Amino acid sequence: MSSQASSIDKAKNYYNSSDADEFYFHVWGGEDIHIGLYDPPGIPIRQASRNTVSKMAKLVEANLKPASKVLDLGAGYGGAARYLAKTYGCHVTCLNLSEVENDRNRDMSQKAGLSELITVIDGNFENLPFEDSSFDVIWSEDAILHSGNKPKVFQEVSRVLSQKGDFVFTDPMQSQNCPEGVLQPIYDRIHLDSLGSFDYYGELAKESGMTQSATLDYSIYLPIHYQSVRDNLVVNRNKLLKNISEEFLNRMITGLGHWIDGGNKGYLAWGILHFRKS
Repeated sequence: MSSQASSIDKAKNYYNSSDADEFYFHVWGGEDIHIGLYDPPGIPIRQASRNTVSKMAKLVEANLKPASKVLDLGAGYGGAARYLAKTYGCHVTCLNLSEVENDRNRDMSQKAGLSELITVIDGNFENLPFEDSSFDVIWSEDAILHSGNKPKVFQEVSRVLSQKGDFVFTDPMQSQNCPEGVLQPIYDRIHLDSLGSFDYYGELAKESGMTQSATLDYSIYLPIHYQSVRDNLVVNRNKLLKNISEEFLNRMITGLGHWIDGGNKGYLAWGILHFRKS
């Protein structure tokens, strides 16, 4: 098994597990399971996460029309897809490797009356099952880090993105001056040996025929978000033990601590990157 296939399979098995599903849905933020913009400070996780979605949408809204086709890579529970479909009337295709998350996505989209605008597909973003130039906007939140072949992801994005189309995404990254070896506990956690960076993703985009439109560095919010999630877990620990194993919760508390520590020490970065196909 290749390292790329291994990382995909490990991520899929993890997010399909009952423990992970219960944790991300009830602790992390429900519809949106990504890092939030905590502006103003102290707001709930759900509100901060929705701030991220709204900020990203503003960057590409010129391409968000009722006739537009959007692809969400690593869509999770589909919160962004429902926001985009409801706000702009565009059609969103959600590609996600976890069938468990996809089932929740379909159910929530149906209950929201948005099923006709949202298509959910089981799959991974290293091999996109779409024709060339199929989408006006490609969107992703905190998912590309799970790929063991990030150049292939960018090549696939460029292939299925239309001319003048937008690629907007967020991702936890390593900082430009991160010392070697300090992120090993995080690499072990996500079963990979590296993270991307602002410069690295810029290079991949250029090599794939895309130009950089915006880079918004919001690294300050990464440790704040992980701390908020950890605090939420600790406060609700006894209640969560009814549906989530103690072993999983203990591992999560430790793992979140690594992200918080790395963020506070300046080893990690996070933000919104926006590219356009030339």
